Amino acid sequence: MYLRTTQRRRKDGSVVRYLQLAHNRRASGVTRAEVLLNLGREDRLDTDGLRRLARSITRYTDPGSGDRAPIEGTTEDEGLEVTGSRPLGGAWALDALWRRLGVAEAIAGALGRRRFATDVERVLFALVANRALAPASKLAASEWASRDIHIPGLAEMDEDQAYRAMDVLIDADAEAKVQEAVFFACADLLNLEVDLLFFDTTSTYFELEGSGPDERIDGEDGEREGAEDGPPPFRAHGHSKDHRPDLPQVVIGLAVTREGIPVRVWVWPGNTNDQSVVEQVKDDLRGWRLGRCIWVVDRGFSSEENLRYLTRGGGHWIAGERMRDGHPDHEAALARQGRYRTVRDNLRVKEATVGEGDGARRFVVCHNPAEAERDRAKRAETIRRLEEELQRLERQRAKAKGAKAREAHLRGECALRDHPSLSRYLRQLRSGRLRIDRAKVRAEERLDGKFLLSTSDPDLDAEDVALGYKNLLEAERSFRDLKGTLALRPVFHRLEHRIRAHILICWLALLLIRVAERRSERTWRTLARELQRLQLVTLSGAPGTVAQTTPLTDEQRDILASLEVDPPPRITALDPA
Repeated sequence: MYLRTTQRRRKDGSVVRYLQLAHNRRASGVTRAEVLLNLGREDRLDTDGLRRLARSITRYTDPGSGDRAPIEGTTEDEGLEVTGSRPLGGAWALDALWRRLGVAEAIAGALGRRRFATDVERVLFALVANRALAPASKLAASEWASRDIHIPGLAEMDEDQAYRAMDVLIDADAEAKVQEAVFFACADLLNLEVDLLFFDTTSTYFELEGSGPDERIDGEDGEREGAEDGPPPFRAHGHSKDHRPDLPQVVIGLAVTREGIPVRVWVWPGNTNDQSVVEQVKDDLRGWRLGRCIWVVDRGFSSEENLRYLTRGGGHWIAGERMRDGHPDHEAALARQGRYRTVRDNLRVKEATVGEGDGARRFVVCHNPAEAERDRAKRAETIRRLEEELQRLERQRAKAKGAKAREAHLRGECALRDHPSLSRYLRQLRSGRLRIDRAKVRAEERLDGKFLLSTSDPDLDAEDVALGYKNLLEAERSFRDLKGTLALRPVFHRLEHRIRAHILICWLALLLIRVAERRSERTWRTLARELQRLQLVTLSGAPGTVAQTTPLTDEQRDILASLEVDPPPRITALDPA
């Protein structure tokens, strides 16, 4: 390793010399000079100090070079030793994707001419990288970014800087600007197909801490929220998809492409009904130049009003329908005779048009033979359980003596009658006794392995309708990763703008890992595990300090190549004493 000098002649005839840190690499029998680090103008640098440090690096990395004569002013014991080591690979790859997707530029545009003592963009990136690599609270994320990993361009940060950056992210419509800029960057980079856009919602609950019911102090950021005055709470009780109706929650919506790329996120109060958000979702995406877009929505969004709104402006939809709600059109579509035709993924489909003229509606009945077999086995087990339970109740009735015994028996029957899954096969006699309703069992048999879809597009093939709806699983997968891989919960924030910022940070992390998975055709778990083995090692000694990366493994090199990310330089910093 040595210092290499280059020079450039100015227009006035003067010569400017530049220093580079380089070493010789032998490949295919030819030795070539490889520049490791550009150091700058020679007249502005401590040349002697840099030469001593370069010689010390060589002694550390190549002990066989110790027979070379030392430079004047150095001694043989001026070696270097390892004083620190931090993972670099994961953050390096995420940072490259972050810049390529235009997130950094979008944040800078949202900030405008405002100036901050903290590099807001770098702090936000550190929070996003923390979600993707080691999810933690904002306090723990600040310590992680300062001590446990190398974030390019960020030496350290604290908790207050994290919260200030989150506030800036939500302030002045920055949230919408960032999401729109990221969408267009993704569309150009990945050639996204947005002819199908999948939308679904989930909910996430909040941990409760504090001394009283009217006011609690947040365990993470000290936010206060009174319960007496002010607007309705953003965190509210509602239908919990996490089966935690005892805790307040918010509702999260995601729009996902057929490739699984989450292009937009929404957050609503916890008591928001799914049927009420479709209008806002479509309006928010109106200026995104989606072209001919077909919305794919689940059963929770298939009200007549929502579907009419989705068709405004020439749009179309594919919607899941409830098969057991007794709707005449649904019953007619399921009862319509006709042959199924087999398509991919162990799936059969047939079409049914119900109604006439402008009121006609196109349905697609889908049947999965493997799922039908599982439904039959599950129902047989349920009927067996019911028969055993009814027999047990009859034995109790025969042995009942006195009012207490009869009361216990009635409680048992009521619990069985109100059971969410077992009650669908039961009917109650006038005497109060329960019996298995064989007519209901036969009706369920006709639905084994089936699901019902409807669409407003007259030209879309039934196979495309069925397979398009099945891709709605990508939205569900995104929700699983938000709550699992990215540890969206536990959430302790109480102020609305902090809640929105937290979820937006999780969405940005989800976007980065989805892009990485799609480009590399590997799971994020595999990518993160291997990339985090790439370390940035700090060497210190009397000559100064140097930061050097560990050599790339073949797998790390393949991952970075698949992501089209340049590997980090071998020497990232050189500071002479």
